[in-house]
Amino acid sequence: MYDLYDKVKRNLDISTTPETLNGVSRSLDDPQSIRLGRIAMKRLLVTGAAGQLGRVMRKRLAPMAEILRLADLSPLDPAGPNEECVQCDLADASAVDTMVADCDGIVHLGGISVERPFEQILHGNIIGLYNLYEAARAHGQPRIVFASSNHTIGYYSQTERLGPNVPFRPDGLYGVSKCFGESLARMYFEKFGQETALVRIGSCTPEPQNHRMLSTWFSQDDFVSLIEAVFRAPVLGCPVIWGASANDAGWWDNSHLGWLGWKPKDNAETFRQHIAETTPQPDPKDAVARFQGGVFIDNPIFKAT
Repeated sequence: MYDLYDKVKRNLDISTTPETLNGVSRSLDDPQSIRLGRIAMKRLLVTGAAGQLGRVMRKRLAPMAEILRLADLSPLDPAGPNEECVQCDLADASAVDTMVADCDGIVHLGGISVERPFEQILHGNIIGLYNLYEAARAHGQPRIVFASSNHTIGYYSQTERLGPNVPFRPDGLYGVSKCFGESLARMYFEKFGQETALVRIGSCTPEPQNHRMLSTWFSQDDFVSLIEAVFRAPVLGCPVIWGASANDAGWWDNSHLGWLGWKPKDNAETFRQHIAETTPQPDPKDAVARFQGGVFIDNPIFKAT
């Protein structure tokens, strides 16, 4: 088993190597033996489905599975055809176990997505993520897309181009929680073989909205195509993936992902003139113009009231 993991980590060609993964003998060049290779899932779980990005993915990921299970702590719109809606507190281990049961894949967008007091981040992003991975371990280890963040490396300068192996430099407690999440996912891979795509999302919006986003923009189309590639891959491992489009001004290097077969198609450069005409240029001394984490650098440590 660990021989296979080593090959995955080195991005070697293992497409014709019979191995055992998670206790199941598989010939990796046999498409019938790898259900995910055809994206033929019975049930795909999307957490955080009531959020801005989750609502987008609710529509866009429906073709990937017979049933889309949508989960959030906040109320969800009523379930449509081929949908299941689950209200779930990630900090409730029993509820998370029920949420994950019978799922063939997980797109984890849930938890706290901005800087908040530590107590909120603790419950949503640390305890909640541990509960998710324990539930996945109990239910056949469905492959996971983990929505990590560029705020794991927010204190790097905008003059630096980063590969996947740079040390963490989080810009706040939210970023710290995503560093924890990536480390937790890596441990579950090394110890149990749980596969996860660690997607360090830049700015996933319909269009880039400011000068910084000319470097960090991640189009919704490119995110969907990445999720498709992750679930289509015969073997995934636990790679760090920069969640960004093919931006001319980008800061992040995904050249290590040739084996995944994913190439983003959109480019924030298309919007440069519009942003120049409608958005003031930030002061070069401001954090938003100096650090990759942008305005998160200026956040204090928020306290619960």
